[in-house]
Amino acid sequence: MYKINNYPEFKVDPIVVFLLGFVTCGLYLIYWNIKVAQVLNAVAEREVISQPVAIFSGCCLPVNLYFYYLAGKEALPLVYRITGDTQKDQSTLLLILGFFFPIVAAMIVQSDINKLYQ
Repeated sequence: MYKINNYPEFKVDPIVVFLLGFVTCGLYLIYWNIKVAQVLNAVAEREVISQPVAIFSGCCLPVNLYFYYLAGKEALPLVYRITGDTQKDQSTLLLILGFFFPIVAAMIVQSDINKLYQ
């Protein structure tokens, strides 16, 4: 296991992500995307998801799909390695959910990120 001391703290219950995303008509997801991009970039130790992609993915569908693809393909496997979970590629799942149910995709990503802080 790796030491987890230099990652930005962003631990939110996935249900809260769902509720705030729904109540704010998705505006919370813009903030959420920015914070998650910061965490995933810190985990990868490079810029996987740029700030403009994180901002525009909250309000533009094709960019939203790109955000979830990058998260699932490039960053989440590193999170799984750090937390000791089984290595899996969730890019296809997040891509499909990001198209039909973006809040559910956000809940999955947040759940995986929360494992960094346990």
